[in-house]
This record gives sequence, structure tokens and C-alpha cells, in this order.
Amino acid sequence: MFFIMGITQGRKSFDYNQMMVCEHCGSYGRYQVYMTYMCLSLFFIPCLKWDRQYYVQSTCCNTVYSLAPEIGKRIARGDNIEIRPEHLTRVQAGYKSRVKRCSNCGFETQEEFEYCPKCGRRF
Repeated sequence: MFFIMGITQGRKSFDYNQMMVCEHCGSYGRYQVYMTYMCLSLFFIPCLKWDRQYYVQSTCCNTVYSLAPEIGKRIARGDNIEIRPEHLTRVQAGYKSRVKRCSNCGFETQEEFEYCPKCGRRF
């Protein structure tokens, strides 16, 4: 008789919506909350989870913050709670996308054009 078991890292995203102004890039965005954990599986069935950590990622520049565990647990239960700056610790700084999109034709570019090369309208 033999056992098939393994230890893997998992990630679970939560359905959470809160608008915010990013401290890193200054743009409007929203928070995306997720949890990472380690998992022991027997015969490909998850049996035990440990080392749960909660994170928040901003949609504007993808900056990642560590979320206070008590707030993360409440969000995981489905509570509608407001995330405040004192609940967050920055883990990884994000980046601001340099993609420009024409409002007339939808053309996207990373170049520093003042006018759209496709339709000629000002960006």
C-alpha cells in the first residue's frame, strides 16, 4: 500500500470591492483581497491548511500590501468592512502603466505621442 501526498502553496481571491486613491501612484483604483496558504493534500484532496496570510493588491499600479490578519479573517467570512491605511503594510511597490489609449478609436501605444497615429485625434 502506498500514499500519494504533497504540500503545495495555494491562493484564494475574495469578492471584495472598495474604491480608493492609491498612496503609491495617486490614481483611483480598488482593492483586490486574497489569501495565501500552505496545504497538505492526500490523494489530491486538500486536508490541512496552515500559514494563512492576507494580502491586498491595488488595481491601478499593482502595489501589494500585507493585510492585518483580523481584518482578513472578517473579509473571508463575508463581512463588509472598510480597509484603512493602518490595516496595511506595503510589501511590494507597483508600477504605473505607461499605455495610452485613444478615446476615439481605442488604439493603444506606449509611445509619448500627443496625437493618435491611427485616427489623428489628440490623446
